[in-house]
Amino acid sequence: MHLRPRRLRQDAPMRRLTAQTRLHPAQLVLPMFVTEAPEPRPIGSMPGVQQHSLDSLRRAAVAAAETGIGGLMLFGVPDTRDACGSGADDPDGILNRATAALAAEVGDALVVQTDLCLDEFTDHGHCGVLDDVGRVDNDATLERYVSMALAQAEAGSGLLGLSGMMDGQVAAVRAGLDAAGHTDIPLLAYAAKYASAFYGPFREAVDSALTGDRRTYQLDPANRREGRREAALDVEEGADVVMVKPALSYLDVLADVAAASPVPVWAYQVSGEYAMIEAAAAQGWIERDRAVAESVLSIVRAGAEVVLTYWAEELAETLNRGEGL
Repeated sequence: MHLRPRRLRQDAPMRRLTAQTRLHPAQLVLPMFVTEAPEPRPIGSMPGVQQHSLDSLRRAAVAAAETGIGGLMLFGVPDTRDACGSGADDPDGILNRATAALAAEVGDALVVQTDLCLDEFTDHGHCGVLDDVGRVDNDATLERYVSMALAQAEAGSGLLGLSGMMDGQVAAVRAGLDAAGHTDIPLLAYAAKYASAFYGPFREAVDSALTGDRRTYQLDPANRREGRREAALDVEEGADVVMVKPALSYLDVLADVAAASPVPVWAYQVSGEYAMIEAAAAQGWIERDRAVAESVLSIVRAGAEVVLTYWAEELAETLNRGEGL
């Protein structure tokens, strides 16, 4: 008997038939940035990605919805910031206005999702409020998260993305929403969010004011078991979905969480992952389209049921044309 695995690789139809991992546009979520500026602005470190105006965001959201992607994740970039991030729960703040606009425009076609974190709204750039000695105050921050959650729910968000990595954030937000009658709003917990170097371009995208780092609340890149533990805690607190972030450098953590989680597991292909592929492709060092598709496919293969990626719309169009990945 001759064992010949190559029989199942011999041509494109056979490879398509026997593929063990598949992508669908509904598995893709497009992160989007909205500012109070009258015109969109390109983000230099993320070619092809923009800081949108409210008008350009609406147009881009409609175009994205037409590709059949599963959702949009909104990040607000306000003109003014303060120590407590007061723009985060202001009904007239840019994120909440954008949420209401997109919920009305495309909310029946995809899930309009909102980032629930203070870093874009604070003048110090941290994900929470600071105490008297400059440390992030976990419990005081939870109060701000609850207020932010209520504002986003009232604006029409279909899913809240808790990305701040405060202990107890899922339980606090769930309790706050339920008490206010918002029992149907699902929570996406950024459960295993690591203190990564791959967030660099995102800092430009949100005009980050961060000084220092976030290592006291985001996970240590050296720790694998801690990712599983954080995901389990968030599930216990009532998370409807858990997230691993970044994706490509943490495929082991993603696989661990996916193997153990009783709720859906998503992953975020972050700005630095996007920028590296775009930069290498621009130099002619890699084949761009294949690298883009392979990178997202690998995240799904490792266990992600949904991927947040800046290539969501492009990949969906590729899939809709029937082109294999």
